Amino acid sequence: MACRGVRGATTAQSNSRDDILAATRQLVALIIRRNGIDPVDVASATFTTTTDLDAEFPALAARQLGWLDVPLLCGHEINVPGSLRLCVRVLVHWNTDKSQSEVNHVYIKEARRLRPDLSNLPPVDWEELEDWIAEQMSE
Repeated sequence: MACRGVRGATTAQSNSRDDILAATRQLVALIIRRNGIDPVDVASATFTTTTDLDAEFPALAARQLGWLDVPLLCGHEINVPGSLRLCVRVLVHWNTDKSQSEVNHVYIKEARRLRPDLSNLPPVDWEELEDWIAEQMSE
């Protein structure tokens, strides 16, 4: 059985305890439903918020949904100028027989706009990267 990463993100209406928990509960519940996740198969989960959300730990929402024995961690995202505000993200480490391509990542509300960036990646200078790797391997 492999450990797969399941990603998701949503936005809260405001920096209030109730709004953070409601948004996070919706996100986690949808991740559970779309992937058929049983809490006993969850190795851990990391929640992050943008720096404008600090009224509650979003991991509490997972506890409310029964993830009592799952190790959970919260932190803040890097505050990139112009990035999405009031955003809660999660990375669930899930033990499953599903392939990575079968995992259903969940982006809801304003966070839907985060997914298009996966197709607009900046180009990589592969030759420069390979040269750097070769240099590191010779040290």
